Amino acid sequence: MKYVAELRDPAAMRGLLDRIAARVTRPWTIMEICGGQTHAIVEHGLLDLLPPELHLVHGPGCPVCVTPVAVLERARRLALHPAVTLHTFGDMLRVPGAAGDLLDARAHGGDVRVVLSPLDAVRAAQAEPERTHALLAVGFETTAPTTALAVELAARLGLENLVVLASHVRVPPALAQLLGRRREDGAGGIDGLLAAGHVCTVEGFEGAYPELAARFGVPVVVTGFEPVDLLRGLLACVAQLEEGRAEVENAYARAVRPEGNPHARAAVERVFEIADVPWRGLGVLPAGGLALRPAFTRFDAAARFPDLAGPAEGPAEDPRCRAAEVLQGLLSPAACPELGRACTPEHPLGAPMVSTEGACAAYHRHRPVPLGRRP
Repeated sequence: MKYVAELRDPAAMRGLLDRIAARVTRPWTIMEICGGQTHAIVEHGLLDLLPPELHLVHGPGCPVCVTPVAVLERARRLALHPAVTLHTFGDMLRVPGAAGDLLDARAHGGDVRVVLSPLDAVRAAQAEPERTHALLAVGFETTAPTTALAVELAARLGLENLVVLASHVRVPPALAQLLGRRREDGAGGIDGLLAAGHVCTVEGFEGAYPELAARFGVPVVVTGFEPVDLLRGLLACVAQLEEGRAEVENAYARAVRPEGNPHARAAVERVFEIADVPWRGLGVLPAGGLALRPAFTRFDAAARFPDLAGPAEGPAEDPRCRAAEVLQGLLSPAACPELGRACTPEHPLGAPMVSTEGACAAYHRHRPVPLGRRP
């Protein structure tokens, strides 16, 4: 199958691994940003195949994982409102909040529905005008365009019974905060970055990424998600590091153009504006996310239901959960004492064990805890 088999070809992988090993002359720490990349790295055993001088750490590129507890709590309360139907993607149902998850809300009578597209919520609002339909919309720059199109469509249709609880975040501000904080805290620097290919497919890489590379002196290589993609990205990053360069390079040209997708970016620009927003595990990030523009405030769930924004019930995080460290690349999931013990997909302590892009879920699935470590 084109763009699958050849990108998982063992001979191609071995050739790239040999080239990386021949290029590396000293230790380097490289962070892959996207959770999808993390899963591919762990699933295909790249951690064990790369030369020992090359250390990979996992970044905060899991949109489900960085959704704030306050947003999850508001979604839970919306789901329990007798006049509201809550729509969201399936991987949001098990994310632990302050007082349970959305599956708990459904079990207590809440109308929680899984959608494949934000437009499904628009269609439901049309079909059931007697109910208010709330869309819990999360994600990076990748998913924001479809939320924007759903809001614009609802506006054109004159739907008054659709609201959006949006938690869309922007990757570059998080990377700037992360790189700066790690240096200030003495946690060890990140020498290079593998940028998320799908985010750059929408946003391109002409804007914030050259500034990041220059400011922190790190190569930024736009990279895909198959093992050959990832090894090509790592080879390009290592080559820059060994040559003392810090530039933005595109190793995912079959999907990413420098300017990104102008139509998708324009849709986001029409509906959203840049805002300071909280990231779970990272705190409030300046310009770290998106908020609905004033022209679309009538679709803002927080404005429509201000009484649901009260204080969260119970502790914000399980004290045993170390997701914040995992999301910052400070702790490998393999080093967490609760992985596969108190924290499993059936009983997660934190979001990285639930999401299909969570680093903890990747390790639990593809690098399970040895039996000797289990209680």
